[in-house]
Amino acid sequence: MRIALFTDTYPPYLNGVATATYTLKKVLEQNGHQVLVVTISKPNQKHLSYEDGVIRIPGVVLKRIYNYQLARLYSQKAFMLVKDFQPEVIHIQTEMSICIFGRFIAKRLNVPLIYTYHTLYEDYTYYITGGFKPVDTVAKKIIAFMSKIVSDTNTELTTTSNKAKDILVKYGVKKYINVIPIGIDFSMFDYDKIQQDKLNEIIDKYDLKDKFVFLILGRIAKEKSNLEIFDYLSEYLSNHKELIDKVKLLVVGDGPDRENLERAASNSILKDIAIFTKAVEHELVPYFYYIGDLFLSASTSETQGLTFNEAMACKLLVLAKYDKNLTLCIEDGKTGFFFYDKKTFFEKLDLIRNLKPEQKQEVISQAYKNNVEKYSLDLFYKRMINVYKRALQRYW
Repeated sequence: MRIALFTDTYPPYLNGVATATYTLKKVLEQNGHQVLVVTISKPNQKHLSYEDGVIRIPGVVLKRIYNYQLARLYSQKAFMLVKDFQPEVIHIQTEMSICIFGRFIAKRLNVPLIYTYHTLYEDYTYYITGGFKPVDTVAKKIIAFMSKIVSDTNTELTTTSNKAKDILVKYGVKKYINVIPIGIDFSMFDYDKIQQDKLNEIIDKYDLKDKFVFLILGRIAKEKSNLEIFDYLSEYLSNHKELIDKVKLLVVGDGPDRENLERAASNSILKDIAIFTKAVEHELVPYFYYIGDLFLSASTSETQGLTFNEAMACKLLVLAKYDKNLTLCIEDGKTGFFFYDKKTFFEKLDLIRNLKPEQKQEVISQAYKNNVEKYSLDLFYKRMINVYKRALQRYW
């Protein structure tokens, strides 16, 4: 099958949708399909490029939304490249310029259109409204209305979790919603592929040797609620000052909230233990998971939360704020740990600190097993290819 994927974000950009699209391309090609990706340009790229099955279209940087790019809605050269590819299905991953272009091409070439709803845009309105409540309320209503239209105007619709499905149903979406969690390429996180010299180099660079490392990894943005982690961890360590010389807080990634977090750290007890790496190369991400001792997150804005799956694939303990969406991968006390507020954050940290080695290993093993069973690439592929086949049947 010839499949064209359209997305407004793709590696080297580091975020869930970029990772999901890259993973989908990889698993489809591994199963013998031909895949073309149409996406945004790399940083500082000024001209359209076509390399390794990826068409990159230059765009205008939206600095207010953390350097996302908005491409022009039509490119004749890109259109001809897609036409020559002769896609049997077009699968769009986002909603902006590149995917508007994908919708146009699907209609022009008369091929089925699959759309995956990845992002809970209600959690991002403050980038436009500044958090001004009356305007923010209107913005959320507009998002609900537009999400319904975008979701209902496809041959097939998928999303990554029941949480996202429930939200689409609340919006009034009538189209059948296929829930397909993104698969995890566990081979990327195999410890045998970790180069010890490179791992030691990172440990030495950030002075992490013999330290207990709290890890935050991903796009650093307000909706990720990292300030909540900072506040709780700061108070916890203020009550356990004997730990200060034994721990580090490693923040891996970049985003619009990084400077805010840096200020928060500098004005608290975290100033001597917080380390900000900024963005790292995609292939280095597994190294940071393996360096960590406990993955922390307070985000409730995820539709799936790939970073949780990746952390577990690297056999890293996870402490996350409770979200219905995460119950598929985290069973409290068995495959990871949930907190609900400051009090339970403190309680779970105490619990994790006092785990015996065999108890810690049991949680890690159960998490890894659960990950493999629910997020394998094989299962992801079978579910997605069935959607493509159903879409094609509608065009026969």
